[in-house]
Amino acid sequence: MRDLYRSAEARAARLRLLVEASRDLSAAEASTLSDTLQQSAMRAAHFAGSREGKVSDDLDAGGIALIAPGTTDERVGTLCLSELESLDALADEEDRQALALLCQLMASAIQRVAKQQENDVLLDAVQERERRLEHVIGNLFNAQEEERRRVSRDLHDGVAQTAGALFRRLEAVPTSEAISPDDRSQLISMSQGLIRELRAVIAGLRPTALDDLGLASALKVMSDQMRGEGFDISVETSSDHDWPTGLTTAYYRIAQEALMNVRKHAGGACRVDITLKSDPADGRWTMTVRDYGIGLKKGEAPSNLPGERVGIEMMKERMLAIGGTLDVAEMAGGGVRVRAEIEGIR
Repeated sequence: MRDLYRSAEARAARLRLLVEASRDLSAAEASTLSDTLQQSAMRAAHFAGSREGKVSDDLDAGGIALIAPGTTDERVGTLCLSELESLDALADEEDRQALALLCQLMASAIQRVAKQQENDVLLDAVQERERRLEHVIGNLFNAQEEERRRVSRDLHDGVAQTAGALFRRLEAVPTSEAISPDDRSQLISMSQGLIRELRAVIAGLRPTALDDLGLASALKVMSDQMRGEGFDISVETSSDHDWPTGLTTAYYRIAQEALMNVRKHAGGACRVDITLKSDPADGRWTMTVRDYGIGLKKGEAPSNLPGERVGIEMMKERMLAIGGTLDVAEMAGGGVRVRAEIEGIR
């Protein structure tokens, strides 16, 4: 009976050692691993009857090798127990097995934390690369808009002024034998058409309404153009808050591209709703362009529509450049919804 009791006590001690060590080691992180390993080493020392135990990262140190699980048999540390050079020094086979299992648990914890640290380094590198990419894309878009602004200004101050002067000179030229009334009228009509085309190009390059009146007004001007094409289009805004300058250009270009897709793919003139929602307290700015056209082709993703892939990717890149998101989805009631949103901008 005494032997059975001692055997049961020994098994309970082994089980307690492994359960407690497993619990602590599985919860260990990079900041707590060293203390947890030291605690497990002291438990191993007490279990083996040694005075002291510690874990060393010296792979050539004398002691019990900690071998990481896997096929490589990688040594990740050494369990140093005073007065115990190896597991073979333990007389009891079950004690040797228990201590060997504890060493495996310690090696697994070391390997897990090391891999987590490697993953964290890789994740940081990827996130830094994404931040740099966003910065580069943002600079590209800013440079593009600045170039548009410069070309628009040059056209307005140069070619448009020359075309206007030509129109006024033609109006002042009297009808004569050299210029028949029909030719004069045709030249005047052509100069008027040239001025209209130039104004349209200038407005497309850099809408003055966006700089002078803000995003909502610029969208209303754009909507008036589509309304002239037969579309039933509306622009609604939830508040009178001024939108941050850094957002207005990106949102305007996204609306411009979304409406161009409506012209191409909605199947004709239809209803279109543009909604602006702003919550300056939370820094949330949302724009939705919703059309009620024929919608997407059955089973076809938005980005796979013919001629539309580049437009949607450009819209997504614009939102990525300012730290926002873009969602394009087919609606149950028909049509497509483009939703651009950004948070944390005040």
